[in-house]
Amino acid sequence: MDTTQKEIDERSGLTSNNKFELMLFRLGISPHSETSEVYGINVFKLRELMAMPTVNSIANSPPHIMGMANIRGQLIPVINLPAALGCTPATGLNILMVTEFARTTQAFAVEEVDEIVRLNWSQVRAAEGAAAGGGTITSIAQLDADLNNTRLAQVLDVEQILRNVMPSNIADIDTDKIDNSVTLPPGAVILAADDSASARMLISGCLDAMGLPFVMAKTGLEAWKMLDAFSDAASKEGKSAVDKVALVLTDLEMPEMDGFTLTKKIKGDTRFNKIPVVIHSSLSGATNEVHVKSVGADAYTAKFKAEELAATLLDVLAKARK
Repeated sequence: MDTTQKEIDERSGLTSNNKFELMLFRLGISPHSETSEVYGINVFKLRELMAMPTVNSIANSPPHIMGMANIRGQLIPVINLPAALGCTPATGLNILMVTEFARTTQAFAVEEVDEIVRLNWSQVRAAEGAAAGGGTITSIAQLDADLNNTRLAQVLDVEQILRNVMPSNIADIDTDKIDNSVTLPPGAVILAADDSASARMLISGCLDAMGLPFVMAKTGLEAWKMLDAFSDAASKEGKSAVDKVALVLTDLEMPEMDGFTLTKKIKGDTRFNKIPVVIHSSLSGATNEVHVKSVGADAYTAKFKAEELAATLLDVLAKARK
């Protein structure tokens, strides 16, 4: 096996062990610090890194859009990431990070790239309040083994940044196109887990349009604890967890426990293994879909198309009733 394929297989295998790889980079001096802070993005969202190419400006582009770059025949929009986050690079924009996620390809200009680090999701904590950076930070990663004295990296919510920089004129949810004919058994809810505030808002809007009751978790670990609580409550009523939770909808990238691990735990526990699990993620590609099947998920749908999400949920709920 050649070295490249071996690296791909090793990286893909991390998802089976609640691990992932984070690309660390810097944007320059931030508004709240005298130093150049470290930021991170999941390696699975990166297509490639390159020295800053020629960028052709586009008339009437939104703020923070530098223009378009021709990368091997594909025209890709280039986002000035330091400007979008209010940072000032000391040496300029030197590196282009070409990314693929949420059905789109775009590039982020950054000052410098540091390294790739391999982490356990238990080393990542959800960003709350001021630490969430106005919705642009999903979590804080502790980079070293000594968790009491560690370097920190801010994990960016690149989906939200993309929405901020390139807002759509089309509504995220057209309620007229959402099927709301399905109902859940009395007392049952959908349990949804996602670390992104913007994703939670979109999921909430979709489930509201479908008329389905739901509860929301911010991490896989929080969702697992909620399942435990539902199971305990069901036992006291002489019922099972599936009477309380009709379906679990989970993201893949989440602090503390990722969606792969959450799904595997659900499907490996006799209390929960009859609960259908739908994975809803901005991560794309055949490798992730293979892992989705390997951990026992009932379906996978890419973020974020409300009609597709609704159709997937209806299909899985219908099959669960048979």
